[in-house]
Amino acid sequence: MSGSREIRGNTLKVYLYLLRHGPSELRDIQRGVGLSSPSLTSYHLGKLSEAGFVTQNDYGVYSAAKESSDKVLEGYARIGKTIVPQFFFFALLFTILIVFFSFAALFLSNFTPHLVVVSLAMVVVFWYETLRLWRKLSV
Repeated sequence: MSGSREIRGNTLKVYLYLLRHGPSELRDIQRGVGLSSPSLTSYHLGKLSEAGFVTQNDYGVYSAAKESSDKVLEGYARIGKTIVPQFFFFALLFTILIVFFSFAALFLSNFTPHLVVVSLAMVVVFWYETLRLWRKLSV
């Protein structure tokens, strides 16, 4: 697996577990991710290690390589231990704006319907992209 190749599926789940929980042993990762066997967990950790995303110390404890998290999580933002798509913030902002403009358009005639339509289109686009990226995290 090359460093530029995208990780996904259970391999991504293992990497995200290490990012959220910090250095962990193989069995802890297995239980936390819900994999069926230690050998399967070892396989995914091997893929991550080969790509340079995970390191293992002398005691068998695995940890995510901090410098590689930007490559793996491109398009996402970390807020503490929570990982959210970057589009989430834009989608939230435009959702608030469309609600405001919709109520303003109901009570004031100087707001044009075009503004509401364009704003609604932006909200749909941002939420689509946000949900698409979020599904990738829960694979």
